[in-house]
Amino acid sequence: MVPETERGTPGRSDGRTSVLAVHGPRPTARGPLAIGVDASRAVAGPRTGTEQYSAQLLEALGRLDRRNDYVLYVNGKARPPLDLPANFRARLIPFPRLWTHARLSLELAARAPDVLFVPAHVVPLVHPRSVVTVHGLEYRHFPEAYPRRTRHYLEWSTRWSARAARRVIVPSAATARDLTAVYGTPPGRIAVVPHGYHPRCRPLPPDAVARGLARLGIAPPYILAVGTLQPRKNLARLVDAFAALAARRPELPHRLVLVGRRGWLDDPIFAALQRPGSPARGRVQITGYLADDDLPIVYNGATALAFPSLYEGFGLPALEALACGTPVLTSDRSSLPEVVGDAGLTVDPLDTAAITEGLERLVLDAGLRQDLRERGLERATRFSWERAAAERTLAVLEEVGHGG
Repeated sequence: MVPETERGTPGRSDGRTSVLAVHGPRPTARGPLAIGVDASRAVAGPRTGTEQYSAQLLEALGRLDRRNDYVLYVNGKARPPLDLPANFRARLIPFPRLWTHARLSLELAARAPDVLFVPAHVVPLVHPRSVVTVHGLEYRHFPEAYPRRTRHYLEWSTRWSARAARRVIVPSAATARDLTAVYGTPPGRIAVVPHGYHPRCRPLPPDAVARGLARLGIAPPYILAVGTLQPRKNLARLVDAFAALAARRPELPHRLVLVGRRGWLDDPIFAALQRPGSPARGRVQITGYLADDDLPIVYNGATALAFPSLYEGFGLPALEALACGTPVLTSDRSSLPEVVGDAGLTVDPLDTAAITEGLERLVLDAGLRQDLRERGLERATRFSWERAAAERTLAVLEEVGHGG
């Protein structure tokens, strides 16, 4: 990938300069397209779900599409640290505030691609034909888990983007239903494109896992949880469920390992850890954010992944755990049953006793763990970034770019 420094869109000589050109008619010939991408999330760090989606989908498109020309719009002075071919050019546009709606809008008014792809929710106010990915409506289901200002912005920007874009990509049928129910988005404008997982998520040799865990300071056996420490992840109930398991089965040596950075309103999680007399005290380890290359190590080393989230637009940690051969306990709502299918245990995330029972089954029943491991590895083969990019996302971009 090389920076774009010349005036005009790569592969074109008609440097559009008017706002009307942004919304004007497009050629209908099925030739190569100029595809613009808001790549701001792909360069953000540390990467969580939305950033992982943006980066990995772009790299998959780079492996699959050498026909179309891509311009990656980046708010910064450095190119995206992605492995992309020469038909992907970075357009570096540093701007301190209101980058999407002010500076990117100005760029698109001056030099509009045939289609704009926004991998994360927010379509600029001035835009060409656009495709946007809406990852979930968590703020609608659990508004108390978000600062008021953030919640209002998400409400406005998602409503605007769902109406402004020609097509909306969502990662699950659950999110598609939410989008139609909340914002009235017609189902015919929604494309369900499940996420994939990185090839690094796979079963690893036991000796490599042992060395990696020793380096990270994590001692097995342990139950793993992965995700930002925030109310939507339901970690306070998970800690209480683990404490109940430890009280019921004091002979079990397992600990609970929480992987993720601190988030908004995480105090209840730490309060659950500090309850006087709780059997969980001293048996819960919080690692903070771990690098992408370390996640497969902690997945492989875990007895099980506990992911009782209250709401997920997709739930990438559950898929990554399946791909590593790690048994998964997760919620029976939102998108998570779509992800795990019959390859995981699903429980009511509001029922602490049900979470405890699920954890106990996974810890005590080696046969169940082996069955879920085999089912999980098979199910994970149904998800890939190549399939997401080739079979659906690129098809949607080309359809919209050619006037569909």
